[in-house]
Amino acid sequence: MATKEETYHHGDLRPALIDAVLEVARDGGPQHLSLRAVTRHVGVAPNAAYRHFEDFRALTVAAALVAQDRLAAAMREQTAALLAEVDAAQPAADARVEDRAIARLRGVGLGYIHFAIAEPGWFELALLTFDPNASGEPGVTVDAQVPPPFQLLLDALDGMVEAGALSPSEREHAEWPCWSAVHGFADIATRGPLQRQPADVLSALGAHVVDRIIAGLHLHR
Repeated sequence: MATKEETYHHGDLRPALIDAVLEVARDGGPQHLSLRAVTRHVGVAPNAAYRHFEDFRALTVAAALVAQDRLAAAMREQTAALLAEVDAAQPAADARVEDRAIARLRGVGLGYIHFAIAEPGWFELALLTFDPNASGEPGVTVDAQVPPPFQLLLDALDGMVEAGALSPSEREHAEWPCWSAVHGFADIATRGPLQRQPADVLSALGAHVVDRIIAGLHLHR
């Protein structure tokens, strides 16, 4: 009779292990991750993971990159919804380029916050960083690649400049106050003093944060 481990073949075990990391992190956050917990979730022996990953950190990084992609997808979905609202309010041919640029930046911020509130375990997993002085926590920076969620913010800010909604001088390093404000709110909404507030309250407060940071950028153009 074949063992559970033997039923995984042709590369099936690698995605199964990544999915298991995502499921464990989704339920309890990255702090609940361990090789034993992940392989038990799949139903294989712990050493089976080493056929596909150098170590547990490599497995967690692979899953963190998937979580990053899911965060970016949520940001794109929110952006698309807001752009559709702009186009519905004005005929597409006459829609102001500036309005679309602002909607795009707003979608990036709201999508980030909404994902954090809806999927706090995946959100925390997506943002893991590796500190070589720490005790082996996994990282997500691979070959100096810009994480997709951060790239969406950079692109949206560049689009603000192209649309005339933000001056080139104000664009310089604008990603840092934007990300600091939005990530700071996401953090206190999921792990800080706001974490027990209803989702609709958090969404409204998050929208206020995003709109205030955009207003500050827009006023200084």
